[in-house]
Amino acid sequence: MQIHISPRHVKLTAAIHSYAADKIGHLEHFDSDIIGAHIAIWHDEGKAKHAFVIKVHLALPGPDLHAEDRGHDLYQAIDLVTEKLAEQLRHRKSKLTRGNREASRKEKEKRQTAELSDEVAA
Repeated sequence: MQIHISPRHVKLTAAIHSYAADKIGHLEHFDSDIIGAHIAIWHDEGKAKHAFVIKVHLALPGPDLHAEDRGHDLYQAIDLVTEKLAEQLRHRKSKLTRGNREASRKEKEKRQTAELSDEVAA
């Protein structure tokens, strides 16, 4: 997965870069098909309480995922946005699994109906 970090009004240190990259990199545990991530980090000077804003865009096959969160600490904001993305990925995976189960259930019903109609015809 390619990870691109864009800092705005924030000095991007090696520690911040590695922390954000590690946290977003762990999201591959939920979906190995993640193509890339774009992380925008900025300091909102107008709001002292939640001064740091993190926006993440995950590129995936199909619809992409987006999340944004704020925190009084940069690391807290990264943690919060990572939790949101993890929840979105879990929801996406369960939806896909549910769809596969539904399709296989319908296929099984078709086969059973075909077998019954063959038995009735015989």
